[in-house]
Amino acid sequence: MPSLNLGILAHVDAGKTTLTERILFETGVIAAVGRVDQGTTQTDTLELERQRGITIQSAVVSFRLGDLTVNLIDTPGHSDFIAEVDRALQVLDAVIVVVSAVEGVQPQTRKLVRAVRAAGLPLLIFVNKIDRIGARSDELLAEMERALGIRVVAMSTASGLGDRSARVEPRDPCEATFASELTDVLAEQNDAIIARFLDDSADIPPRILHRELARQVRAGQVVPVFYGSAITGVGVCNLLGHVPRLLGVRRDRSGEPLSAVVFKIQRSPIGEKIALVRLFGGTLANRAHVTPRRRDPAGHIDVGETRITGLEAYRDGTTVQVAGATAGDIVRVHGIKDARIGDTLGEPPDGTGSFRFVPPSLESVIRPRVCGDAPRMNAALEQLAEQDPLISIRRSARDGSISVRLYGEVQKEVVEATLEREYGVAVEFEPSRVLCIERVTGSGEAAEEMGGANPFFATVGMLVEPAAVDSGVEYRRELGSLPLA
Repeated sequence: MPSLNLGILAHVDAGKTTLTERILFETGVIAAVGRVDQGTTQTDTLELERQRGITIQSAVVSFRLGDLTVNLIDTPGHSDFIAEVDRALQVLDAVIVVVSAVEGVQPQTRKLVRAVRAAGLPLLIFVNKIDRIGARSDELLAEMERALGIRVVAMSTASGLGDRSARVEPRDPCEATFASELTDVLAEQNDAIIARFLDDSADIPPRILHRELARQVRAGQVVPVFYGSAITGVGVCNLLGHVPRLLGVRRDRSGEPLSAVVFKIQRSPIGEKIALVRLFGGTLANRAHVTPRRRDPAGHIDVGETRITGLEAYRDGTTVQVAGATAGDIVRVHGIKDARIGDTLGEPPDGTGSFRFVPPSLESVIRPRVCGDAPRMNAALEQLAEQDPLISIRRSARDGSISVRLYGEVQKEVVEATLEREYGVAVEFEPSRVLCIERVTGSGEAAEEMGGANPFFATVGMLVEPAAVDSGVEYRRELGSLPLA
């Protein structure tokens, strides 16, 4: 059965997880739509996620659209957990970005769309919350093109904005108005479209417009926009109906050599390490021997050997044990005891491994509230670093203190709560400090003369020069070292 790995990305509170719930409901996976504010959603499974009402870790859930199996990855919207988004992008085939009809394009929206385009992934946009007061439609299209640098085409129209009765009307290429608009958009990237339009007295057939639209969507040249509300469900079926038609199915690569990547690490209730793996080529069988590959900081590739002891695939909202997996599948793999995020199985896939966002810029010293808990804290931090390598645990050579690299204060609070809830270790953090990720390598100087109408003549100068590595930053003030202006 063909499959598609589809990610949902958004700025925090745009309604990404609620859309995931609505999709699962409309495809028959769940009987009722869960609510983020009530902690009843399928993908926010951590207790902290349910309490805070935010997604902290990416989660995979599966559903079917006809003959197509879709593995949907719900990702965090908060910027503190952007590393989860990056790892998801490495294993996706396409992306839906959710934009609030009220707030519009937000800072995280820009970052996400840039990353999606850099990854070369097809993109659909779902404009959510059309039932909220202040919702916009046509105005938002222009804002997205301007702020995101993309060419959009509206696949539906919205009416009754700002009310629970807001409705969506799908647009059909059989309609003259939409066909004309679609022709203009597609002709910008394909001269053959405009040539056919000018040479042929008849309109371009809808099937040709649809086929060309799908081609340009997959090439990242055009971004279809769908209006709707994840809360009321309006517009969601229209979005789902276009997923197979616009995003398509990958070519079958099951006959190629095994090529897979570990993009997430989980732990079972008994502490067993489970690797989430995306297969790009070949097949993977339970009990098979595989060769994990890992690139060290120096660029050398370490090759190991291990045996798979269990495989679980995502099926209709749950996981089931399977005898094997094929190219395109996302599976939970048991038995790779030394697995780390970024490891490859078999041949390394193309286009993975490069981080698309800025690394953490904050660092904070962490210590246990009870001195005797230090060994347990260290072991727990190592497990957390397995799940998020960018946490980057560092021990000071000077005083032995442990520092953790973080994206922000929300992530710090989550780490603190996780250590206490899941590992029984109460910790405290020192105030975060900004990491110095650049170093002066040469000398530079400048002077400013102040005079003119000012009767108090003076000269202010600055000299910047490098110091010894790891010596810190030193400021010196010298009076009288420059001549008067």
